[in-house]
Amino acid sequence: MNLQEYLEGYLEYCRFRKELDAKSLKAYGIDLRQYFAFCGNGEPQKARIEEYITELHKNYKQKTVKRKIASIKAFYNYLEEEEVIESSPFRKIKVKFKENFVLPRIIPREEIEGILNCMYAALRESTPEKKNACMRDIAVIETFFATGARVYEISNIRTECVDLHSGFIRIMGKGGKERYIQIGEQAVLELLRQYYAVNETEIKACGYFFINRRNSRYTEQSIRDMLKYYTNRAGIERNITPHMFRHSFATYLIEEGVDVSCVQQLLGHSSINTTQIYIHVAAEKQAEILRNMHPRKLMHIDGVA
Repeated sequence: MNLQEYLEGYLEYCRFRKELDAKSLKAYGIDLRQYFAFCGNGEPQKARIEEYITELHKNYKQKTVKRKIASIKAFYNYLEEEEVIESSPFRKIKVKFKENFVLPRIIPREEIEGILNCMYAALRESTPEKKNACMRDIAVIETFFATGARVYEISNIRTECVDLHSGFIRIMGKGGKERYIQIGEQAVLELLRQYYAVNETEIKACGYFFINRRNSRYTEQSIRDMLKYYTNRAGIERNITPHMFRHSFATYLIEEGVDVSCVQQLLGHSSINTTQIYIHVAAEKQAEILRNMHPRKLMHIDGVA
């Protein structure tokens, strides 16, 4: 039996039945072809799979190992459901992970403010030829911070997904899951309206809301490069990525007292456990406030050093 023959059918199943995005499909394909290259195309022995898992641990971080094994498990589950095999070999293999707890990196509020001020200053000073691109870039960054969306979600916002009257944006997340987020800041909504008004014909023709100078989709890499340009221009030395806006969006909402389940919905997390990590970040900020600003620090108590 050549299991690799079922790979294309499986990826097609993932695309149309599970509605996975192109990025996930590519990762699945890479993970499974890598597995076949090591274990062969037939049904491997348990010992060979154990060897492969050991090799993964030697060469990749825990998070990557976990994803690669999940890809293989999902493929075998598919083969089992399709009655190609009787049972998945992973039923007899126990896999445990000890992942390091890494807090998400956020952007200090003053640096977000610095980037936006730099961008708006550039808009005021720009020539008519560059003004349109500058307005689009501000609209992208403002949308990041207003929605907490991922960079590929922002890049792939379709024209029909943006309601500039109500301020609602329909965002397509992982696995084809959609969520609606409202732009609550009127100044940001007005900027989006201005950007659309100037580019309406090109946006409708392209089908994507954020477009480049060739009137095509504004790609993820172009957005990353744009953010790096304005970060440097604002004199900020740290490496700021689009995903850090997502972390900052979630953390600052929780710091303001927004319920974690609400933040979960805004981020599009399927499990609240994923969102809980932002509580730890907010707790660090809370501890800093209490250490430095609690009124007890200003009190003089007799007999206490």
